[in-house]
Amino acid sequence: MPTVTASNDVASGGFVATAPSTPRQRIASLDVVRGAVMVLMALDHVRWFLSDFRGDPTNLANASVAIFLTRWVTHFCAPAFVFLAGTGTFLHGRRTESRAALSRFLLARGLWLVVIELTVMRLGWTFNLDFSHYLLGGVIWMIGWCLVGLAALVWLPMGAIALIGLALVAGHNVLNGFAPTILSKLQTSEWRWFWQILYYGGPVSIGGGPTLAILFSIVPWVGVMALGYAFGSILTLDAARRRRLSLGIGLASIAAFLVLREINLYGDPRPWTPQASPMLTVLAFVNTQKYPASLLYLLMTLGPTIALLPLIERARGRIVDAVATIGRVPFFYYVLHIPLIHGIAIALSLAHFGVIVPWLTANQPMAAGPPPPGYGYSLPVVYLVTALVVAALYFPCRWFAGVKSRRRAAWLSFL
Repeated sequence: MPTVTASNDVASGGFVATAPSTPRQRIASLDVVRGAVMVLMALDHVRWFLSDFRGDPTNLANASVAIFLTRWVTHFCAPAFVFLAGTGTFLHGRRTESRAALSRFLLARGLWLVVIELTVMRLGWTFNLDFSHYLLGGVIWMIGWCLVGLAALVWLPMGAIALIGLALVAGHNVLNGFAPTILSKLQTSEWRWFWQILYYGGPVSIGGGPTLAILFSIVPWVGVMALGYAFGSILTLDAARRRRLSLGIGLASIAAFLVLREINLYGDPRPWTPQASPMLTVLAFVNTQKYPASLLYLLMTLGPTIALLPLIERARGRIVDAVATIGRVPFFYYVLHIPLIHGIAIALSLAHFGVIVPWLTANQPMAAGPPPPGYGYSLPVVYLVTALVVAALYFPCRWFAGVKSRRRAAWLSFL
């Protein structure tokens, strides 16, 4: 049985898998899935800055089917991003000299990402310097703290890591379904800020300092990363076993989602009900909770993601290659795409209204309030701008992917 070694970008899950007999042979499907996730992420953020829709796009009472699906398809981004970050961590650890070295690296890498979120990404989202009043705990913040948690978990046996991950992902909704009084007490205790960061999110203010807006809590995401870490061991198997197990895990997750969602008893705090039409009923069925991520949300998104991996290993073509190029440097892409989209929104505002709409430099995305009346563009414009953003970012991503393939400098692992 051939073994697999790997180089890796831990923050994003990017890595190169290599068999000894065929140097630098990629498991191409991982790059393709990561790249597709980044394209969808751009769609979500273009929608946020440019869409003329007002309100919750997952609220079927107000949102059109097109708006709902535009938002729903982007639900796959965060789960795949975090899960594959765990996978990349496992593969990085296979070429690390010791478990202690891996743990130290994860700790440093995680804290670095937290700093990037609170500074670079916060500035990219807001285009203002009001750091004394508003900080953002977004997806990069969450991945950073999950890496810090994984720095502790890597000392455990693989089976224990998988069980802890499974327990966090599958068990955290107990608070919603069977212990609401405990959750209520946590939300009103003097340690409310800690539980917000850990689990249920929202604005946090400690000691009169700036408000930290928690978009992504740590639980259950650290469990998703732990499961991705355990999944990395499957990728060291020969191709046939790797594909079989990936497909089996993915299909089993989808089946678990369908069963649990149908019985409506556990796994999501928002039960579904039949709607006025078959289409709306289907949308209600898949309308699961993202903040904090419910078990059903994670089964719904991770199941197809994992099942897709073996199905696209032989995918070929220019579009596939372009998407895979982005997937090799997803963190680099992520850091660039927010300010690029924000800058385009500013430019369109100047062209359309003659001024920069103040909402565009407010404390995005959690403390800006709704955009003003008359602002925004239709979905075709949102999709067109998304295509332009992805096309523009392809070229710097291709350049940076080349740099990472040619050089092995330690600082590159932090990008």
